[in-house]
Amino acid sequence: MSDLIDMLVGEDLPQLRDNRPQARDNAQKSFEALLEPVNPGTFSFGERYAVATYVAGLHQFAPAVDLYQDLLLDDAPTTLANAVSDAIDEGLSAGPYGTYREPGLESESEPGGSVRNDAAKLGERLAAAFDYAHLLVFHPRDSRPEVLGRLSSAGWSADDTVTLAQLVSFLAFQLRIAYGLRTLKGEDIQVKAPRLSIPEAKWELSNNGFEISTYEELNRPEAFVNHSLGWKPWVPPVAKADLTEEQLDSLIQPERADMPYFRLLARDPAALKARTLTDLDIFFNTDGEGLGRAERELGATVTSRYNGCVYCASVHAGRAQEESGRADDVNALLVSIDSDLGSDQWNVIRDAARALTSTPAAFNQGCISKLRGVGFSDLQIVDLINSVAFFNWANRLMLSLGEPEVPKRFL
Repeated sequence: MSDLIDMLVGEDLPQLRDNRPQARDNAQKSFEALLEPVNPGTFSFGERYAVATYVAGLHQFAPAVDLYQDLLLDDAPTTLANAVSDAIDEGLSAGPYGTYREPGLESESEPGGSVRNDAAKLGERLAAAFDYAHLLVFHPRDSRPEVLGRLSSAGWSADDTVTLAQLVSFLAFQLRIAYGLRTLKGEDIQVKAPRLSIPEAKWELSNNGFEISTYEELNRPEAFVNHSLGWKPWVPPVAKADLTEEQLDSLIQPERADMPYFRLLARDPAALKARTLTDLDIFFNTDGEGLGRAERELGATVTSRYNGCVYCASVHAGRAQEESGRADDVNALLVSIDSDLGSDQWNVIRDAARALTSTPAAFNQGCISKLRGVGFSDLQIVDLINSVAFFNWANRLMLSLGEPEVPKRFL
């Protein structure tokens, strides 16, 4: 299939996207791994296309809705496509919102409730997937182990749950790339939706599909921090001794076999490998006159701060500080996303990253004008779009599959 992001943009931007060839190629390979795998297993093509249509619809990104709905209609009855459309209409909202797990961030919590989709129309398994997807799209910081119980109780396996998390999170990336590039080429897409006013759904643990890990005694962070954190999975990772050759290859860096997060994502090795190569090109390929490393890490940190991912913010705040030497400005961001970040360029990056991270996206011609106005070229803006979009992928995985832990040396 042709490059999906190019199709969604509606016009190729080769002189810009080709500067990051691994990111471009592996974004497409991620699509292929998650939506056109050689062997879909128990997560059927129809379910994958239904989830993709639903997520695109919640983002109100019409080109993607049309594309994924066409794929769905090729594989599923019209009745299912109609049920997906109804679910989209009933689920439109605005995010990110949600309740922080960290007590020191209680004042920033914005409770908003969770949807329950109609199992009579969608089937229990797909309704559970949609409930989970809605949370990831609009309020990922509401993730708890009990949310995964909704999937487990509906019969989702550990492998399929990881693939579902990758799919929804990848779409959060793909749609923002396409949206951002359409904006860069001159469109001014304006979509809004009021935040849903719905009660908080009851989530319950279940080990029907897989065993969910919880941690009564865990040194959890109180708020955003400027030091490294550990991470504990709720879904069981693959044991290091059980990693297959394909799974080991998907890690890219052998030392990641010691990290539970990557052994967990290795349950879908094709998706993990493509995602990792996308990540490395977006953040470490500085060929050409692109955005500096510090500014890419700033984009990742702002995105993580806005979505509420304490783990990701800690990692990338450290990298932004290391690359820039601007510890005070980075720490100010961790304290408040509205802080003055010390320069016009950094403040404009913050505003643009927050706009692109909103769902539906609020990234518009005003953002482009301000970025250009402080001296950023179109290639540098593409690098920023890539960085912010990628962390809308990473945050959702980290938030929904596990939780951060404070290492003993920081207690």
